[in-house]
Amino acid sequence: MNRFVRRTPTDSVRFEGRGLHSGEPITVLVHPGAEGIAFRRGATRWAASPENVTDTSRCTRLGEVSTVEHLMSAFAGLGVTDAEVEVDGDELPAMDGCSLAFYQGVSAVGLPARGEATVDGPFARVFHVDGDVKIAISSGNGHWRYEFECGDRWPHSQHFEVLSLNKYADEIAPARTFAFEEEMEMVRKAGLGKGLDETTAFVIGSSGYVNKAKFDDEPARHKALDLIGDLYLSGVPPQLLNVVAQRSGHRTNVAAATKLKEHVTIS
Repeated sequence: MNRFVRRTPTDSVRFEGRGLHSGEPITVLVHPGAEGIAFRRGATRWAASPENVTDTSRCTRLGEVSTVEHLMSAFAGLGVTDAEVEVDGDELPAMDGCSLAFYQGVSAVGLPARGEATVDGPFARVFHVDGDVKIAISSGNGHWRYEFECGDRWPHSQHFEVLSLNKYADEIAPARTFAFEEEMEMVRKAGLGKGLDETTAFVIGSSGYVNKAKFDDEPARHKALDLIGDLYLSGVPPQLLNVVAQRSGHRTNVAAATKLKEHVTIS
């Protein structure tokens, strides 16, 4: 049995920006919460839980709100367990293309302890395997490893690993979303990525990064960022898990979160 501190923001936090894919202006208000993490649009509320995920193509959609993974990842890195997220559009803003702006904004208002909770389990490793995608989860102390594999395509293989999440803000939160250069025309034709530019995202070319990367292994770091956000839908703080993932994306991340939630009891 692992104990963890429940935390919620002391006050509401406002974020404004263009939707990551739609490019439309979006306002998000993160309010203090008392019943877990939930997203609201109008009068409808969706608890941040894998069973409420409605789409996983290029982002994670919770109910009618897309691209929740970056804010969920920031919550996970901060230890936020309770928050009401009010969104006035159908997706979250791109902000800085990662989770750093969310992390800093929520952190700035303070996150006092509001009691404790416990996690029972998982008592054995939880695996999700789908072809060449593999995710292994066990009880632990925040040791996460992501293996980004591109085969014959540059950058071929990248591994990012942290032994604890104490440096989430420095090592994970700044890692931006990305796309392969050959995908850009398809992305544009699909009407996606309109809220991103060369400062909030980066493009992977055939032999190097098209624009400047923040880290040599920024793709692997961003995939770890997404994985943390998606797995946090299980309700289990990432600091209490050890996770190894290879080639995973939102669909398989959410599937693994579903299995993890089935193997734990949170009280």
